[in-house]
Amino acid sequence: MKVTNITNIDKFFEVVDSCKGKVELVTGEGDRLNLKSKLSQYVSLANIFSSGEIPELEIVAYEHEDIQKLMLFMMQG
Repeated sequence: MKVTNITNIDKFFEVVDSCKGKVELVTGEGDRLNLKSKLSQYVSLANIFSSGEIPELEIVAYEHEDIQKLMLFMMQG
């Protein structure tokens, strides 16, 4: 799923951390980074966060419940 215009990064990671299954970020090169890993959150995404907003990400969640959580966050913020 494409995720766009995330302005509340802390809340986004709270939602990711609450997911039961794997949640991955797909990089432009096709690599998949585990977003539940704090190391991935802080190191791998530092360039994206430098502006304080995430313009667009491709996220893969494997559990139906997790997909619903992420979609709800995108709709409600």
